[in-house]
Parts: sequence; structure tokens; C-alpha cells
Amino acid sequence: MALKITYKEQNFFVGDSVKVNYKIKEKDKERVQAFDGVILAVKGIGENKNFIVQKVASNAVKVERTFPVNSPWIDSIVKLRAPKSKIRRAKLYYLRADKVRKTA
Repeated sequence: MALKITYKEQNFFVGDSVKVNYKIKEKDKERVQAFDGVILAVKGIGENKNFIVQKVASNAVKVERTFPVNSPWIDSIVKLRAPKSKIRRAKLYYLRADKVRKTA
């Protein structure tokens, strides 16, 4: 049950809002693409540790992406904000479910 990841001497916890700058290679060019969202889960031990980030795209579509912590393609990870209250779960999979909408 992993609750935190350490990247370049900085700790990130489940529930933190982060921006992951990821290197994308297209043919002979390389660019950096930002993916910002909430850390839902941290899985694995040691070198095989992965974390799942979920962002809300247009039209309330949720997009999840799994990043290996030790990937050479990660340029940087920036913590945007911490949760308002203490997170008491190791995996925040309940954020995946759509909220019940009331129809008139």
C-alpha cells in the first residue's frame, strides 16, 4: 500500500494535484507536454513504482494516465496544490464514478 512517491528529492502523496511534464517524441522532434490532474493511486515497490493521474478534459470527460516514476521521459513533476483535508484512502478510485445527476 504505497501512499507517496519521491521524485528528485520531492514527495508527492495520493490526492495531490500535480503537473507532469512528459517528453513526447514525434518522428525526429521531441517536445514537452503537460498533463495536470489529481494523483489517484500509487502502485509498485522500488524501481517498479507507478502512479495514476486523472484530469478532467473538455465536456467533463475524465482522462487517466499511468506514469512510471523512474521513466527517463518525465521531464518534471510540479505540485500544484495539496488536498484541503487529510486523505484517508490509499486509492482514490471513487473519483472515477460520475456523480448522480438530477433531471427535471
